[in-house]
Amino acid sequence: MNLRLGITGKLLVWFLVIIAIFYGTILVLYINVQQVVRLSGTIVAKNYAIASGTKKMMEALLSTEENKQKYLLLKKADYLVFFNEAQRAFEENLAQVTRLTTMGHEISDVWREINDAYATYPDAAQVSDYLAGEVKNPAAVDTFWVPESIINEWITKISVERLKNEEEIEYATRELNRKGRLSAKNGLVGLAVSSLVGLLGIFYLAYSMIRPLRELMDGIREISSDRLSSPLKVRSQDEFGELAHAFNEMSNRLRKEERMRSDFISMLSHEIRTPLTSIRESVNMIREEVMGPINNRQEKFLKIAGSEISRISDLLSHLMQASRLEPGLLNMQLEPIDPHTFVAECTNSIKLAAEAKTIDMRVQIPPQLPPIVGDRKQLQQAMLNYLSNAIKFSEPDTCITIGVRQHQSKNRLSFFVKDNGPGILEADQAFLFNKYFRGQRERERLEGVGLGLSIVKNIVESHHGTVWVNSQVGKGSTFGFTLPSAPE
Repeated sequence: MNLRLGITGKLLVWFLVIIAIFYGTILVLYINVQQVVRLSGTIVAKNYAIASGTKKMMEALLSTEENKQKYLLLKKADYLVFFNEAQRAFEENLAQVTRLTTMGHEISDVWREINDAYATYPDAAQVSDYLAGEVKNPAAVDTFWVPESIINEWITKISVERLKNEEEIEYATRELNRKGRLSAKNGLVGLAVSSLVGLLGIFYLAYSMIRPLRELMDGIREISSDRLSSPLKVRSQDEFGELAHAFNEMSNRLRKEERMRSDFISMLSHEIRTPLTSIRESVNMIREEVMGPINNRQEKFLKIAGSEISRISDLLSHLMQASRLEPGLLNMQLEPIDPHTFVAECTNSIKLAAEAKTIDMRVQIPPQLPPIVGDRKQLQQAMLNYLSNAIKFSEPDTCITIGVRQHQSKNRLSFFVKDNGPGILEADQAFLFNKYFRGQRERERLEGVGLGLSIVKNIVESHHGTVWVNSQVGKGSTFGFTLPSAPE
């Protein structure tokens, strides 16, 4: 099953990908922040409470032992009061630590052991009741004291737990630092990935849109320049793929219609040529008085008829030649061609027509040029079409220039014909090499069907060359074609 996505679908998919990456990054950051908050809450609620409580408990135990010794030595009730206050401080801090279990925190079993052991001795409330009573039994005081060995044991255990708690705080602080750095890293990575995916998406979508548009524009240019475009490659199933399909169908239909038109013109020209030849021979026989003598008036009209028959015959020849000389259909006999010899042969062939209008022909060719490879007769026909047009549009007593230039890369040669004619309108220059095209001024002044330059284009493109023109109204025109030179 082929998944077909249009341009809107592609944009939506890429948008969803970016959104997924963005919210994925937010989710990871949220989880890391939750871990940081949980860890920091544990430090504040548990570790700081244990750190504060252990310090106060050790101070309280030392104070109880100190006041106990003073009371036993001096027998002053004040020391018993101080003993009771230190005892109460110890109980409060011990209760604060043991209450951590009710808050969901895990604490060492040492605190439960200390709490259970302390419960076997009179607590601060009992000592306070004794101090508040009016009748005091001195013998009861001896039951208040916790043995010094037990106090030392408790202080040792509390000190050990205090060290463990400090280690937990240090580990938790490091973990907080690591989580913080990890959160920042994940945020930057997520931002970078989102930006990269967005940028790649922009480039991909732009490329997927620009490439078919560029291919389509090239195909349209080929059709507009009277060339049949090759089929476009359909690389996608979106709107651009449908556009390429439509263009290929149009191009294929134009190709078929062009072939039908060429076949029709060729067939029609061939069918007309046979009776036309019979008519021309009949007119010639009458003019030569084979059928009997003719008068001057008959001679005049027969001459006009012969001229018109020749014009129609030339027109049919051009039509047949245009249908035959299309790129890819030429039967070429390739051979090395020397540019000097080639230009000399062309100028000699057109010399009489130039002399008839007293037009001077000048040749500009560098002394050493590499040869070209091509069909001599066809290339001569292309050059003679240029020369014929230059003579046709040039005024008498002017000159035309035939030349060859070598490109800087030295692997291409440009043949050109420059005249001093009226020039060509800029709007017409883009269509000069199209079939049957003739400019407005040429249609008004001269006869023709507009096939000469089209024939030149077909011949040159069959030799892997290009045709070109430079012209300004009132300053003449330069027509040329560029061909690859023969490899050394």
